[in-house]
Amino acid sequence: MALEKKHAKWLIGLFALAAIAAFFYFDLGKWLSLENLKSQQASLSMTVNEHLGLSVLVFFLVYVAVAAFSLPGAAVLTLAGGAIFGLVTGFVTVSFASSIGALLAFLGARFLFRDAVKKRFAEQLAPIEKGLEKDGAFYLLSLRLVPLFPFFIVNLLMGLTNIPAKTFYGFSQLGMIPGTLAFVYAGTQLAQIQSLKDVLSPGLITALVILGLLPIVTRKCLQWFQGRKNAAV
Repeated sequence: MALEKKHAKWLIGLFALAAIAAFFYFDLGKWLSLENLKSQQASLSMTVNEHLGLSVLVFFLVYVAVAAFSLPGAAVLTLAGGAIFGLVTGFVTVSFASSIGALLAFLGARFLFRDAVKKRFAEQLAPIEKGLEKDGAFYLLSLRLVPLFPFFIVNLLMGLTNIPAKTFYGFSQLGMIPGTLAFVYAGTQLAQIQSLKDVLSPGLITALVILGLLPIVTRKCLQWFQGRKNAAV
């Protein structure tokens, strides 16, 4: 059984490496640039109008693959969702595609690396494990809401912890809603965007940081009130 698991790890690992290598070798990232999106917006919108269902499916699968393999381009894809599908369809599609892709990255990191990493870096992972044990899903929710932490890093790190997959998925999707909505809406105004910095304005970052702190602050307040209640009893 252990041997079969080891072989499975090798096969999945080699497949992931091959996919990532192909992405960079064939320079597929050029298709996921803001410049390319702006130049192709008209033709993409025409294709969507003619084949909406197929276009949504292809876009969904591409987004899942980019998120699952932690490839660059997710931000531009999120803008593309708004630019070619509109706010509602773009938001719903991106929300589920990004969450499913994140879950696959999470499961991949857990299956491939958790045992080895925990043996070697148990001390470094201890604070994260402690934070999850103490604040549970609120900790993950805060990480998702604050845009200072790259989402692919959160996916991989969480895969090395003991957090349940369903909790990771649910709170990841919830926590990514504000940022996803902001980028998809920005995509509907694509002509006004010259760089990704135009989307992540200081005001938006500040708002998301404050929003990201709310789950932990709420959790701390609940713990404080519960402590006071227990002390009174």
